[in-house]
Amino acid sequence: MHQKDNIASVKVTFKTIPHNSRYFYFLSFYSIINLMQDKQVQKLMQEEKMRQKNVINLVASENYVSKDVMMALGSELTNKYAEGYSKFRYYGGNEVVDKLDDLCRDRALKLFIKKPTEREKWGVNIQALSGSPANLAVYLALVPLGGKIMGMMLDHGGHLTHGFKASVTGKLWKQVPYGADKDTEVLDYKELKKIAIANKPDIIVAGYTAYPRIVDWKAFRDIADSCGALFMVDMSHVSGLVAGGAYPSPFPYADVVTTTVHKTLRGPRSALIFAKKELISKIDKAVFPGIQGGPHMNQIAGVAVALKEASTTIFKKHAKQTVKNAKVFAKELTKLGWRLVSGGTDSHLILIDTWMHGAGIGGREASDRLEKEGIIVNKNTIPFDTRSPVDPSGIRVGTAAETTMGKTEKDFIKIAQRMDKILRK
Repeated sequence: MHQKDNIASVKVTFKTIPHNSRYFYFLSFYSIINLMQDKQVQKLMQEEKMRQKNVINLVASENYVSKDVMMALGSELTNKYAEGYSKFRYYGGNEVVDKLDDLCRDRALKLFIKKPTEREKWGVNIQALSGSPANLAVYLALVPLGGKIMGMMLDHGGHLTHGFKASVTGKLWKQVPYGADKDTEVLDYKELKKIAIANKPDIIVAGYTAYPRIVDWKAFRDIADSCGALFMVDMSHVSGLVAGGAYPSPFPYADVVTTTVHKTLRGPRSALIFAKKELISKIDKAVFPGIQGGPHMNQIAGVAVALKEASTTIFKKHAKQTVKNAKVFAKELTKLGWRLVSGGTDSHLILIDTWMHGAGIGGREASDRLEKEGIIVNKNTIPFDTRSPVDPSGIRVGTAAETTMGKTEKDFIKIAQRMDKILRK
């Protein structure tokens, strides 16, 4: 069949495809008109596409990008090496990518900081390749080597890059650890203030990888002021919810805000670093030439597209639906007898205790059982976990990816019931 006949056939058939499946169908169409010479890689790409199509994805840190983001990532921008910053590059031929760089930064600031007078106080770096190097760049710029990072313990929901010993951030700086309250499994801000005043950290990090509740950013600002520390927010998990008005914004209170783009923000693998104007130049130098060379301009194009999408009314509805789905999901799991860390969620994320108050199975076994039945989660520690991180006491689930695929409250009730049957058999 001629390529034009293929395309015509796909266009006719597309109208009959259910809306929730059109993302994957588009990728099939895209592969028809862009056949690869490397059949081995093409086969693996096709296998992964079908895997994604045939599972229920509850991984809290994953999502599905739009066709426009995908096209930006696969564009000719891949070919351009643009070492440096807009108007200050080390090679020629940057008249187009400088415009793209400026557009992406402008969109990032406008999305998260609505008031122009407040926006003028901030800058943003869009070149960090992902979340971990973004956080590393902040510390290199603002914290003296050997200084103190006050961050949540890994098993309580913090991230490796919040000063944990296994990360380079725990080797170059000293972590001042804090955690959730043992009884409530939520943050005790009075206790955090005591820790901060006693240890006088250089920077305090809030925003987590496995904390399901709303964080009181103002309380953290007060804690940072009480000990003379900078206040940094890592909003990687909730940035899409913040953009959509479904979670409180940290910008009125933070000095620095970092985020990945590929979670609830529905963009490519990348990161953004927002900082007050007096700090951003130091951070820019820490990113380049500090820890990386030329930016990935195709990635920045994908980020720009995702930021525009996140500014729409449709995205705001999606963000609110993501949280609604999580609350109903949590309620149904509780009804079925599962203990949830902190008793529920205020975001897209839920931590389920599968060991002590669940089915008596570790997180690894729970994850494996679910995956065999087409439900993808990740094993996860819970606060005050007595088991190894390799096989912890819980699993982490999230609603972002499946909400993108069109699922609503009734679907998550069914998913909870199906998970219950799988884990208790």
